[in-house]
Amino acid sequence: MTGGSWRPPSFERTESLPFIPYEEEIDALIAGCSRPISAFLQLLKETGMRAGEAYNLRWEDIDPERRTIMIKPEKKSHPRIFSVSEKLIGMLLQLKNGRDRRGGLFGYGSLRNLRRTFERQRRRLAYKLKNPRLQRITFHTLRHWKATMLYHQTKDILYVMRLLGHKNIKNTLIYVQLEEALFKNEEEEYVCKVAKTVEEAKNLVERGFEYVCEVEGVQLFRKRK
Repeated sequence: MTGGSWRPPSFERTESLPFIPYEEEIDALIAGCSRPISAFLQLLKETGMRAGEAYNLRWEDIDPERRTIMIKPEKKSHPRIFSVSEKLIGMLLQLKNGRDRRGGLFGYGSLRNLRRTFERQRRRLAYKLKNPRLQRITFHTLRHWKATMLYHQTKDILYVMRLLGHKNIKNTLIYVQLEEALFKNEEEEYVCKVAKTVEEAKNLVERGFEYVCEVEGVQLFRKRK
């Protein structure tokens, strides 16, 4: 305004890799937290959805018979539908039928209140179990864990991208690096099958086996254990 020059400050974000806990640590939190928070954590563990997406679920989004959950996405990502376990459906139905539910699917009035209650319970469990690593597990940590494990199981980064609802694959590629670092010393184990006819090969592909090669007139297929 006075004719002087002003150079706006610059900021460069420092990228860091997310913390990936062991599955038994996640299960310890699920087992030790209150009923609504345990169900919330199990939901995040199985689906990898964002905490806001999970908290905004309504009962009409859940199909107990088909064991599917449909979400309305956050951050302009893609809508998704998830197949979940019978265990998770049971935990959610307990909330619906329970007397301690305080509005909505999980209660607590808001996601912020739910997160604060989880942080208190997490702190108590970390002290009780003598495992300070539990303190590093947040709601978003379970999204990172799910994506890393899923890429390890499938080696299909596009599938992981679709499950997370990402629109840009650059946001998903971090899980390739995480998987390689966490499982570099682990030998991959496969179940191998042989197909002699087109029908046998078709059945194996439908069961998730991938074609490897052909030896002595038969086709070899494999699937990770």
